Amino acid sequence: MKTAIVTSLALLVGLGGCSTMTGARDAVVRAPTTCQDVTIPIYFEPDQAGLTPEGRRVISSQAAQAKRCRIDAVRVVGLADAAGDPAANLELSKARAASVADALEKAGLPAAEFDVVAVGQAGSVAADGAVRPVRRRADITLKLANPT
Repeated sequence: MKTAIVTSLALLVGLGGCSTMTGARDAVVRAPTTCQDVTIPIYFEPDQAGLTPEGRRVISSQAAQAKRCRIDAVRVVGLADAAGDPAANLELSKARAASVADALEKAGLPAAEFDVVAVGQAGSVAADGAVRPVRRRADITLKLANPT
């Protein structure tokens, strides 16, 4: 009987110690932060500035994640490939950047924070004359920080 009581007390003391371990573990183990700077490419069909359904989904998803953070800056850069007239490509890249900025605003991001630029086909051809692929896009750069 004495052995059973001593064993029971030892178990209770041991289990009681486990309940105090949670705080120490939580101080070491944290959920990963999602409030980190990110650049998201949004792709377009050739010669188009309208968002694709996939582009809308990506913007909606990224905006939802960003709204949980402190948004320090939003930069949208419209791009175009090297095919066609440079002036037309610049206008196309402006329209792409505007489409993305509009979608971000509709998704609830603060428009006053947006830096929207267009570079047209600038940078679409490497110094050696090689055409850089996949330039039919707008890049969104979100500068995010953990909320205070």
